[in-house]
Amino acid sequence: MSSTPPSTTHTQETAEAKTAFTASLTSVGTNLDVRLRHRAQDLHDNEAAIAKQEDQLKKTTVELSKQSNELEKLADQGREGLKEVGDLQNWAELIERDLLMVEETVRLADEEDRKNGRVQRPESKLRRWF
Repeated sequence: MSSTPPSTTHTQETAEAKTAFTASLTSVGTNLDVRLRHRAQDLHDNEAAIAKQEDQLKKTTVELSKQSNELEKLADQGREGLKEVGDLQNWAELIERDLLMVEETVRLADEEDRKNGRVQRPESKLRRWF
């Protein structure tokens, strides 16, 4: 039989079990702590990257806004130019119509002069252009 009394053996076993249990908990805690620290570091690193991306996005948005304003001005100028071309075309059509009326009036007058035996005028040099 053993020389140590049973209560001492039991106390020693309890102490060893407690030490083993504490070591096991410490090991689990350390493993969890390391993983949590890595995750916390990753979150911190990602936060910095996101902040940098956010700043870049703000700058890009400002640049796009400026470019959008410039393109809007260009589109307005184009619309104004098209309006002027349309106005010019309308003006040219009015002048053409007036010239056709003048030409027809002159033709009718010449025809009337020929019928009545009046002196013929030489044909206008402008007629070859119209």
